[in-house]
This record gives sequence, structure tokens and C-alpha cells, in this order.
Amino acid sequence: MFKSYEENLQNIVSKYEEVVSKKNKVSDFYNGIFNRYENPVLTREHIPYFWKYDLNKETNPYLMERLGINAVFNAGAIYLNGKYYLVARIEGYDRKSFFAVCESDNPVSGFRFKNMPIDIGICDGETNVYDMRLTKHEDGYIYGVFCSESKDTESHDLSAAVAQAGIVRTKDLKKWERLPNLVTKKSPQQRNVVLHPEFVDGKYAFYTRPMDGFIETGSGGGIGFGLCDDIENAVIEDEIIINRRMYHTITESKNGAGATPIKTDKGFIHIAHGVRNTAAGLRYVIYAFATDLNDPTKVIAQPSGYLIAPLGEERVGDVSNVVFTNGAVVNEKDEVYIYYASSDTRLHVASTTLSRLIDYVFNTPKDMYTSRACVLQRNKMIKDNLEIINGSNN
Repeated sequence: MFKSYEENLQNIVSKYEEVVSKKNKVSDFYNGIFNRYENPVLTREHIPYFWKYDLNKETNPYLMERLGINAVFNAGAIYLNGKYYLVARIEGYDRKSFFAVCESDNPVSGFRFKNMPIDIGICDGETNVYDMRLTKHEDGYIYGVFCSESKDTESHDLSAAVAQAGIVRTKDLKKWERLPNLVTKKSPQQRNVVLHPEFVDGKYAFYTRPMDGFIETGSGGGIGFGLCDDIENAVIEDEIIINRRMYHTITESKNGAGATPIKTDKGFIHIAHGVRNTAAGLRYVIYAFATDLNDPTKVIAQPSGYLIAPLGEERVGDVSNVVFTNGAVVNEKDEVYIYYASSDTRLHVASTTLSRLIDYVFNTPKDMYTSRACVLQRNKMIKDNLEIINGSNN
């Protein structure tokens, strides 16, 4: 409704404060593994109003949105000094994405963006940046690894692009240093790259996703792993595939690393995404697996199927039927918060505990890969359960 400039501004400020101050609570969803919450933790309504409106009455007398925000999603996450930080992907009406830091004392609500988005600098030809993973590395820096997108100048297709892994680092989430993009000698393109939190054989270790093209993985077999000597000029000579795409599974079309691996006494737990094609388009889900503490290339556990899939309103958005994570944190109480976006539109959180996550990853049955083997697997559990039920009825 059109009102006076002052009335409209007051309404804008009031609505913003109402959104960012809104409490969140656990929904009635139950699976014993994690909790879902009633509200997203970030939406485009969480963006400070002074990022969108020119507040100079002379240059904007009708108080119009001058630089609109389309979506807020795919956030890297880190827990520091008792506070929860997200580096969110923010997409303007112009399709350009950028990064901004928000902070809260509460892991499920109350996130407020810092006054200014991050200026991470630019590499030659770079048009768009998005989906930053945050890793607190043992070298003392916090690294952000993200997708750096450029136009494919060798193609006449206006939508043809090239994806690389961009790298920045910081010690305080305020001052950021841009490093050269990651180079992988045997992979034309890279997306969904995550830095391992520890040195491996004295080198920086990356989880990669080799790709022949911008969208299709082509000959890329799944989640890769590679080492480099110097992160200030990161070059990976060789990659090996540690978590393969598989026919007729949730990773059939592609899969990629998500959050920085969580170190436990049983292994590193990885929270990744898997993609399959459907008649309605690509379907993204989140799954988990574990690698050996001493050999991060060795998968030691992987539950069957997905951990999180889009549910209810999460299924609807700019790119429907998608959940995607690139951030998770563990606090000093061993509470785990997985930040995941739905349909490239908004950001949610799922909460669990480290002990529950370990139980899920290491004790959930693995995929048996055929219908018959899977039904025999399920029938065994049903038979055992019926004996328990019948025994309790006697």
C-alpha cells in the first residue's frame, strides 16, 4: 500500500526487526536422527533494508527498492567463541551472487547480517561467486572455498560457463585475502570443493568434484581427493575418486562434498549432496558417509539413501525439489547444526548430537544396490521387530 515516505520506512524497519527477532522451535517432524525447525533461519527478508532501499528522500522520494534481493541460501558455517556465523550466498534480482557474514548467539534464530557484504576481490574473467565452505584449518587461518564462475569464451552458447574453486582466507571473518583459484591438472572444471581441516602428509588436502562441463560431470566419477604443497598457489597434480557416483542411487547423476568434515573418534563424518535425474528435473538430497582418521581417502561407513530430502514447502522455490548443504558446526556441548538450503531460495537448520550422528552413520545399513537385496535386508529387520513385538505381547 502506498503511504507517506515516513510511514513506509517505519513499516519496512518494523517488518525487518520482526523477522530477525522471530523465535524458532522444533517442528513435529521425527525420525530419531535430527530435528527440523518450523522456520527457516535465513530468508531474503533477513537482508538489512538499507541494502535494498536508497534512503535518500531526494533521490528516492517514493522509497522504491533499488537493489532487490531474490534469495538467501547455501551458507558456509562456523562456530567461534560461543557464536554461530554463517557466510550466506545472497542473490540479487540481477542474478549475481555475493557473500555476507551474519552472526547469532542462537544456532536456530536471531541471525543478523554485518553492515556490509564481503568484498573478496576478483580473478580474471570471473562473473559470479557462490556456495562458500568454511574450514578452520590447523595452520591458523579460516579458509573459504567457493565456486568461481566465468563465461566460457570458447563457446557461442550464451549460457556456457566455466566453474573453478576460488579460495579466500581470514582470521576474523572481517578482513579477507583472495588467493589464486585452485588448479586441478586433470579436471577441466571444479565445483563443490572443500578443504580438509588438517594437513595430510604435510600437505593441504582438498575434496574435489571433477567435471567435464559446467553442469554435467561427464567422466567425473564422484567426490575426489587431492593434495597440494602450497595453498597460496594451490595446484593438485592428481585426484582420486573416494566416493563414487552409482547407478540407480541418490548419487546417480552427480554428488559433491558439502560441509567441512566433522572429526570424531571413529572417523571423519562427511555431509554431502547427491543428485539424480527425474522426469521433473534434477533432485538434490543430502547424505552422509565417513572416512578413516588416518586415511581420508578410505570410506569406512555410508548409510543407505539420504539423510535429508526436501519436505513440504522446502520442495518449492526458484529451483524446486532441492536441498543442499555447505555448512555444519559442532559446539562444545557436542550439538550438531546442519545448515541446508531448500530449492535455492532460503536457509534452514537441522539439529542433532554428535553421538546420534555417529550412530546414524556407523550403524545404519548400507545400500544393497538391487531391489531384491534391499527387500531381503528390510525383511530381516521386520522379522526381528515382529519377534520383539510378539514377545512383548506375551
